[in-house]
Amino acid sequence: MRDKFIRWGIIILVVVWAISLLIKAHYWIPILLTAIYGLGIYNVTQSKHAILRNFPVIGYFRYFFEGISPEMQQYFIERETDGKPFPRNQRSAVYRRAKNISDTVPFGTQLEINHRKYEGIKHSIYAKSPKEELPRVWVGGDQCTQKYHASLFNISAMSFGSLSDRAQMSLNKGAKKGNFYHNTGEGGISPYHLEGGDLCWQIGTGYFGCRDEEGKFSPEIFAKNAALPSVKMIEIKISQGAKPGHGGVLPGAKNTVEIAKIRHVQPGITIISPPSHSSFSDASGLLRFVQQLRELSGGKPVGFKLCIGDTKEFEDICVQMNVMKIYPDFITIDGAEGGTGAAPPEFSDGVGMPLEPALIFVNRILNMYNVRDKVKVIASGKVLTSLDILRAIAMGADMCNNARGFMFALGCIQALRCNTNNCPTGVATQDKMLIKGLDVTDKSERVYHFHKNTLHTCNELIGAAGKSSYDEVEASMFMRGDEFEHLSDLYFPDILGNVKEHAIKY
Repeated sequence: MRDKFIRWGIIILVVVWAISLLIKAHYWIPILLTAIYGLGIYNVTQSKHAILRNFPVIGYFRYFFEGISPEMQQYFIERETDGKPFPRNQRSAVYRRAKNISDTVPFGTQLEINHRKYEGIKHSIYAKSPKEELPRVWVGGDQCTQKYHASLFNISAMSFGSLSDRAQMSLNKGAKKGNFYHNTGEGGISPYHLEGGDLCWQIGTGYFGCRDEEGKFSPEIFAKNAALPSVKMIEIKISQGAKPGHGGVLPGAKNTVEIAKIRHVQPGITIISPPSHSSFSDASGLLRFVQQLRELSGGKPVGFKLCIGDTKEFEDICVQMNVMKIYPDFITIDGAEGGTGAAPPEFSDGVGMPLEPALIFVNRILNMYNVRDKVKVIASGKVLTSLDILRAIAMGADMCNNARGFMFALGCIQALRCNTNNCPTGVATQDKMLIKGLDVTDKSERVYHFHKNTLHTCNELIGAAGKSSYDEVEASMFMRGDEFEHLSDLYFPDILGNVKEHAIKY
């Protein structure tokens, strides 16, 4: 193709130029063709792209279609139950709840309810009317002097930097109206987090917002920010589901002068947080750090967040709790399926324990060491729907956090461009032109309604199950498709077994 382009291209150019000069008109045509031919010659000589080298001009179509393939997939191919990481029907439910319009669906389910992956709730013939009051949970143990009455469902960690200023303002205003907390993410407390909503201040391995000139933890700076009235809880981030064991990444394109000032770093460069904390290196050190932050904050609830990996390490933390008599007020469990952060695919796809088995394990170990009553467990990791919330509670959680659901409430369309600074909805970008499309007044209302309507549906579900409170939610409420398969085995004869017997006999 390359040789044909060079040979036939020059012939066509000569012919077109000759005709244009002859008729003394339409010179733009040969000029355009000359420019295209020049581009083709450049591609023939370059060595970076093999496709363009072999197909000098039409090779660009390959990159064009590759660039729009997510949109083509989402708008023309994807079915209601398709789409990753969230299918269209779940995204649509969030959009409708955020807009405070009917979230009902017509003509029955589209799920394969006889499939082993199906999950549902066992309803009761003695169903109860749902409560109007939205559920809340007290956070703070005996060593905490400023306990916090948290909502059952809250905004998970998303930093200013990963999200835009208007996105953070919308989240915080929505949290204020709905009376639930907004996790700051590890990027520190920005002015856009201070719109009146409650905050869970996350302290990551980079200590952004409480670090000294060398990047180490600064008790003085921490104490100043922790004293803010809006800071209700403090969370030490050990690891996150998107990339456990890997530091957070802020691309250089998103690291503006303003963000760099808040984080105490240099602007314009990619910021990679260390994979682990410099303030501690073992279980006892972690608990001492918990106690230090609790004292520096004046007795506010302090906990830590992690994705479960080596189970012995978590068990060692529980052992040290009893040895040192230091108990975190909460532990946030992030599933490997969770995370808004940019990460290498090997980390997103192959590192960490999924949320459900992690919750079961954590609950069992906390009970084994008799510390379960001292610690609240928060589930974080693809907890999007009301059914997800109840399932997490049944597996051992006391409350739940969610990030991507609230991004959908802000208008996110799952374009999968969060790490490129090209988010088309202005949610996960620092591009001023794109951010202008996000209206804070409208989006904060959507955040509020998404939270309210999701928890209202939770109330309806536990009422349908005949339960009076969330304390009664347990795993026995749920049923799965593999149970139906087992029932089929019991009630239907094994016809193939008869065939086998007949074959052996003859």
